[in-house]
Amino acid sequence: MYTSHEDIGYDFEDDPKDKKTLKSHPNIDSGWAWMVVLSSFFVHILIMGSQMALGVLNVEWLEEFHQSRGLTAWVSSLSMGITLIVGPFIGLFINTCGCRGTAIIGGLVNSLGWVLSAYAANVHYLFITFGVTAGLGSGMAYLPAVVMVGRYFQKRRALAQGLSTTGTGFGTFLMTLLLKHLCAEYGWRDAMFIQGAVSLNLCVCGALLRPLAARGDPEGPGGEAPARPPGPGPGPGPGPGAAGPEEQAGEPRGALGVLKTAGRLGRRVRKGFRDWSSGYFGTASLFTNRRFVAFILWALFAYSSFVIPFIHLPEIVHLYRLSEQNDVFPLTSIIAIVHILAKVILGVVADLPCIRVWNVFLMANFTLVLSIFILPLMHTYAGLAVICALIGFSSGYFSLMPVVTEDLVGIEHLANAYGIIICANGISALLGPPFAGWIYDITEKYDFSFYICGLLYMVGILFLLIQPCIQMIEQSRKKYLDGAHV
Repeated sequence: MYTSHEDIGYDFEDDPKDKKTLKSHPNIDSGWAWMVVLSSFFVHILIMGSQMALGVLNVEWLEEFHQSRGLTAWVSSLSMGITLIVGPFIGLFINTCGCRGTAIIGGLVNSLGWVLSAYAANVHYLFITFGVTAGLGSGMAYLPAVVMVGRYFQKRRALAQGLSTTGTGFGTFLMTLLLKHLCAEYGWRDAMFIQGAVSLNLCVCGALLRPLAARGDPEGPGGEAPARPPGPGPGPGPGPGAAGPEEQAGEPRGALGVLKTAGRLGRRVRKGFRDWSSGYFGTASLFTNRRFVAFILWALFAYSSFVIPFIHLPEIVHLYRLSEQNDVFPLTSIIAIVHILAKVILGVVADLPCIRVWNVFLMANFTLVLSIFILPLMHTYAGLAVICALIGFSSGYFSLMPVVTEDLVGIEHLANAYGIIICANGISALLGPPFAGWIYDITEKYDFSFYICGLLYMVGILFLLIQPCIQMIEQSRKKYLDGAHV
């Protein structure tokens, strides 16, 4: 296993010497770096794509268990929310096991959650197996995939992150079709069992996340130094008759060797906890940044309005008797495809010298909240398709979130600050869909669910508008102080 400075990336490091070393590494921005992008792309397909397609299973669970929409929606929202909420805490696993080990373990846990959910006897069982177990596994596999892309790229980081996150759109399109087909052919239980087997590919993706050594080693992809002395097996190392690593190092075997290994593991866990706690609890200055606090409050309101259509649209289509048209081309797939294009287009527009990233970010948010307000007014497939396209395009602002976060807190605090923003998004995703279902249970209409969520989103946007107001006040104060000083 590798320690945090080898694995997490220079955004998580404080030593400028390490940064300089990594810049000269032959795989930075080239070579194995693109395999890491490919791995992250498939992680987004398998995790985020599957979660955005959960509306298909939500309809099946409603018919199977005959529970309220608000209660049933907790299954999907728990999975989505926990995936993001645990982000800051997964850093503890990364510091102890490394990105690759954490991602592989996450793939196994995620697959286990899907398989156990196939035997659910009630909705409450799904809370544990799918909401908590699969959600935790998703978080353990998702964060390392994002972090390692930042580790391997410097000059082309925006491009690399943009390419990897397009997997969310592709995954939503593909997983929606896959789950619909599996549910129609085999039923939702077997569909979840098969999806559990598909999720084991997360372990393969995790294995591709080879860490960069602190000093570039040209041998092998990733240039990592060996984590332990080479033993028997393929590649260079001692032959069949040579002594094992313990005998070569003169280490004791048997019970004493087990105790010594346990002691090393304990020290690694303690060191990982110290690194993790100092990374988050040592950044209290982030919360003295009023603009960043306003950004956190926006994140608490915003993400739910994006995930609610994915969870409830399949049932809305069923209520409007548009299932036949939706089966030909699902509305959630329209959101997914346009979302892919929007990430690229908004990224290109935001990079123009005459355009401010913050203005693009605000305009996309206004478009999204407008779409949420208009969606309940549409009762035809064509009308819903147009609104879904607008939702997909405006939600492309997610690719700008790291840039906006960096503008607010600086590059040195980006990793920890972005972890906090993702956690806030997770809380929003956790509460949004059940809230919309609860409003339906009271009013027997989804209209008020979208209206209220749109209003809450507007509250979040008001917090965003605080940022430029604070900036103007600070600039005016600075000019006044400069003038007084002169």
